Amino acid sequence: MTETNLSGKSQQAPSVLDALIPVSFLVILLFISVRLFGEDSSYGPNQIVLLLAACVAMLVGFKNGQGWAAMERDIFTGMTIIFGPSFILLAVGIMIATWIAGGVVPAMIYYGLKLMNPSVFYSAVCLTCAIVSLSIGSSWTTAASVGVAMIGTAAALGLSPAICAGAIISGAYFGDKMSPLSDTTNLAPAVAGVDLFSHIRHMAWTGVPALLFALTLFTIIGFASEPAADMNNLDSTLAVLTDHFTIDWYMLLPLAALFVLAWQKMPALPAILIAAFLGAIYAVVFQDFGRDAERGQIGAIWSILFGGYEAGTGDVVLDDLLSGGGAANMLNTIWLIMCAVFFGGAMEHTGLLVKLLEEIMQRAKSSAAIITSTILTCIGTNIIAGDQYIAIVLPGRMYKVAFRHHKMAPVNLSRAIEDSATVTSPLIPWNTCGAFMAATLGVPTFVYLPFCFFNLTMPVISIVYGILNFRILPLVESEDDPTMMSATT
Repeated sequence: MTETNLSGKSQQAPSVLDALIPVSFLVILLFISVRLFGEDSSYGPNQIVLLLAACVAMLVGFKNGQGWAAMERDIFTGMTIIFGPSFILLAVGIMIATWIAGGVVPAMIYYGLKLMNPSVFYSAVCLTCAIVSLSIGSSWTTAASVGVAMIGTAAALGLSPAICAGAIISGAYFGDKMSPLSDTTNLAPAVAGVDLFSHIRHMAWTGVPALLFALTLFTIIGFASEPAADMNNLDSTLAVLTDHFTIDWYMLLPLAALFVLAWQKMPALPAILIAAFLGAIYAVVFQDFGRDAERGQIGAIWSILFGGYEAGTGDVVLDDLLSGGGAANMLNTIWLIMCAVFFGGAMEHTGLLVKLLEEIMQRAKSSAAIITSTILTCIGTNIIAGDQYIAIVLPGRMYKVAFRHHKMAPVNLSRAIEDSATVTSPLIPWNTCGAFMAATLGVPTFVYLPFCFFNLTMPVISIVYGILNFRILPLVESEDDPTMMSATT
């Protein structure tokens, strides 16, 4: 099959082999990258791999008759989706720096050390993040605020930052996918054509068991683990924090302000910047930050906004925990996101991604196969496109007809999308969510991945439900409009 492009050249539809060439190239080079560079592979090597794979995809498109300039134009136009996440990342870097300097993060670590029992720490972290994320509808905001403090608390207790990061992400993504305030929770039913609260109720059948399973595992791990830190020296750690920072209840007010702004549905970027500004004020008013600095207080605050905060408590562990943030420290993550979205755009605009999805759809003949294919397609799109929104919208649109054909209500589609596209996005290093979590929590994606029990369990539960035909609601034609579909309750 051929068609003619604007330049008059014959344009050929891509084949399955065409679509597999750049994907195979990507997988092979990523494997080599991880073997050669290990945890450092996301600090440059993976970016180069993604760029090279995007060029391979464009060469395939060029071979099929697509003009190079037209492909570049379409891909770069589609890359506007990274602007929002990139500026949020910069804002988070700024907020982390000012919250450390202002005593907000040290206060959260202080109270966490006093209140948290190491045996139930991981499960408590997971549950706390689930409640916070459910309340504000944002996994990113939860990780950037409560999550950063929990990572610091875990390290101070001698517990595993990787397991802690898994607990944070598990809880944060449960709350994110179940909250009516979440953008993805609104996007998935909109794509599938279903009511928001019907979608949330249907998701509870997979989300709640997955969370309970994750909490059980975190509890078992907690009781089986021995803190590496000497609990008898905990008082000295607390003393170092109080010696170098003003610690009191009002240090948590910027955190409360951020939650209120998120609850009021203020967009993430201005909410995080306001919270960062409050942290800067706290640094000057309560911490005497920068009074003796070479450039004065303004210069000192200005420096941490772009360069991050560097602690000088004299305690090696605390200095490592309380040093970081700054906009500049997020630039590598933004570079990774740019390269991932560039590759995803190249696959999409050359028709290679759609060709892969169509091939998968043609092989799914039963209802269970359709649900399984939807979940695997969303995960695959997360890997290839590097963005959860593409992984929600593109498969959602393509599988809509298939679900209707197999007489399944659209809530089954919206749930399958969320059970895969949303929750697996932080498990992929070059995905916008995976890059964000790794940069914010300071734990590489492949290191925390085995402990994201909720995120790993969700797709499995959803597939099992499809195979067993459990809670798969049938299609009911609306009496008012035969083209609209609703689910039985």
